[in-house]
Amino acid sequence: MTRRRSRWQGRESWGDSARAFGLALLLHAGLFGLLYVGMMWAPTRPPPSIRGEVIEAVLVAAPASASRPRTSPRPAPPKAPPPQPKPVEQPKQAETPPQPTPQQPPPKPDTSEQERIQKLAQQQAEEKARREQEERKRQEQIDLTERQKQQEEAERTERLRQQELEREKQLADIRRMREEAERERKDAEKALKALEDRRDTPRPAERTQPEAPPQRVIGNNGVNDDLAGRYAVAITQAIQRNWIRPDNMPIGVSCRLSITQAPGGTVVAVSVSSSCPYDELGRRSIEAAVRRAEPLPYRGFESVFNPQLNILFTPQD
Repeated sequence: MTRRRSRWQGRESWGDSARAFGLALLLHAGLFGLLYVGMMWAPTRPPPSIRGEVIEAVLVAAPASASRPRTSPRPAPPKAPPPQPKPVEQPKQAETPPQPTPQQPPPKPDTSEQERIQKLAQQQAEEKARREQEERKRQEQIDLTERQKQQEEAERTERLRQQELEREKQLADIRRMREEAERERKDAEKALKALEDRRDTPRPAERTQPEAPPQRVIGNNGVNDDLAGRYAVAITQAIQRNWIRPDNMPIGVSCRLSITQAPGGTVVAVSVSSSCPYDELGRRSIEAAVRRAEPLPYRGFESVFNPQLNILFTPQD
């Protein structure tokens, strides 16, 4: 009887172990199935790195009861089923923080309008600069024209002033020449009167001399060997040497002069015939030449001296 009980107990112990082992296998299979299903349904993400060691649990069957002293065994009370092994808690996977949604790059601004505005502003600036340059050139031209007008006006005023001065000088010269001519005429009249008075007064020891001709027409074209001819040539040459020829004076055109002189060759008066073809400047040049030639040739020509001379003056080149 005892031997049967022992066998029965041995069978129960082995059966318990088998059941425990089967339950452990089922539990592990269920856990692995759940993990597999979870992995299939979970979004695919890179597995997070888990720090620490993975704990693996292995369910080990309880050891068989140690051999007890062989006493009469009591009927074992029905054993409670072994506690179900707690499923090994897998460490929770660290939740991956949600990846920030990549921001779309900001749209490129439309630069065409800005470029158009800049181009328009540049064109306006260039147009303004061009107008300012044209205005400066126009003003410079106006200033230049105004300066030229002022310069021309100043030159014209100066020419008029010089002409007025020249005219006044000429008038003064004419007045002076007229005054000199009038004075010379009066002096000549006095000299002639004195000569006539001396001629009319008889002297006791005076020898009667032939009267000189009242006037001689002396020219420089004819040659006379007598003293009167040489006298005429000497006077004409003296006038030619002192004559300053004007630019517009024609060559070879004759002009008649009337000279009043006193003894010694002093010129009392000189005048140009109204028929003289010279202009005013030419007439004045001849009169001035007679004045510069004073005293006229006299020494050696006393016997042919004549206070009143008519000379036909012909300019020589």
